[in-house]
Amino acid sequence: MTTNESGPKLFRLVDANLNRLKEGIRVIEDINRYIFDNRSVASKLKSLRHLAKIDNYLKILPHRDIQNDVLKKSIETELKRESVESLLLANYKRAQEAARVLEEAFKLIDAKKSEDFKTIRYELYALEQKNLTEKAENG
Repeated sequence: MTTNESGPKLFRLVDANLNRLKEGIRVIEDINRYIFDNRSVASKLKSLRHLAKIDNYLKILPHRDIQNDVLKKSIETELKRESVESLLLANYKRAQEAARVLEEAFKLIDAKKSEDFKTIRYELYALEQKNLTEKAENG
């Protein structure tokens, strides 16, 4: 993984969004696995989480800088969820947004990997629709 564009700052952006993507997917996966007992959706999410792996991860890790993250403090709307469905929705959106950032960032680094993140994003859109409409229909 090499780039001349923004170097360490780009790696910091990739690290933060890779974490955000995988964490968001994991929350959705675990809700489907442990609360909804939905093997199909949980398995698809697990596959997406594994697709989000990047080569040379150890090259970006030194560029993590949580101490200087200017927005690390949670805002009030992030501190409360109304239901399991609101958890799902928040984490679908979190993961979709992170996938988009990674898709764009990897256009500077690795076009093939950029396409992987695009695939992840579109799969998350489809799973969100299926997951939340099935839940609403089934009560």
